[in-house]
Amino acid sequence: MTSVYDVVVIGAGPAGLSAALNLVRAKRTVLLVDANRPRNAATLRSHGFVTRDGISPLELRRLGRDEVAAYPEATVVQAVVDRVWQDDGAWRVHGTWRGAEVDATARAVLLATGLREEFPALPSLRAFYGTDVHSCVECDGYDKAGEPLAFLCETDDVVDRALLVGSWTDDLVVYTNGAAVLTEAGRDRLVAAGIRVDERPVADLEGDRTGMTGVRLADGHVEPRSGAFVRPLWHADLDWVEADLDRDAAGLVRVDRLGRTGVDGLYAVGDITPPGPEQLIVAAGHGASTAAAVHRDLIGGLEDLRDAVQ
Repeated sequence: MTSVYDVVVIGAGPAGLSAALNLVRAKRTVLLVDANRPRNAATLRSHGFVTRDGISPLELRRLGRDEVAAYPEATVVQAVVDRVWQDDGAWRVHGTWRGAEVDATARAVLLATGLREEFPALPSLRAFYGTDVHSCVECDGYDKAGEPLAFLCETDDVVDRALLVGSWTDDLVVYTNGAAVLTEAGRDRLVAAGIRVDERPVADLEGDRTGMTGVRLADGHVEPRSGAFVRPLWHADLDWVEADLDRDAAGLVRVDRLGRTGVDGLYAVGDITPPGPEQLIVAAGHGASTAAAVHRDLIGGLEDLRDAVQ
């Protein structure tokens, strides 16, 4: 398919869906392109999204796609985008899916592709991820409250994140898997909060079909634990975007408060922007505000919009 649109939105998570919905309601023609490879596909239930608490993330995405697709201004396609570039002042987007090509021209492009997660190299972690192991404590802490938990973290933000996990339970062990990420001051803060620290290498997670039962260390010790939170490394895979994106040390796309990247006509929203992964409802809110910015920018209302949000 080859077509011309006002805006191409790449990614159909809550941020992209919210942006696309608000743009079509502004009478903008929108192409919504999604590879249908969500980061939270293994998660059974999403939480904190008002009126949809406990819904399957895949069902939430389906409902959102159906809502957007119901508008005549919207075109929704499944494809993997492999190139975004500017051509004679317009934006071009190319993608493929099962032999079919998407080749679109647009006045603006909104990136909402989300992140790729890299977990600690534990053989059984994926088996429990989404049921007993989670990465978002704000999303899933309630359902693990009061249980004996583990926090697996190999990054230097371990203290702040461990204290957050610890607000849901008084029985927490932090595992750094041999990574030297804790300072003495950090250890003291955790100990003062009643949080145990184990800096030995971790071999794997223990459990069976009924769920996770413990953390097994490389020396053979098994600590009984009924669940865990993990701090993944997040990667914003955007090498296919041929533009001078300003990215921070973590590779996230720096934007202003309304999703502008600094490149005319190119916007970014959701988990690929600082501070990274957030609750679904927060991402959806960002998508709505960025959609308003895109619409106003296209009609030349930039200063009016800035005044409205300041």
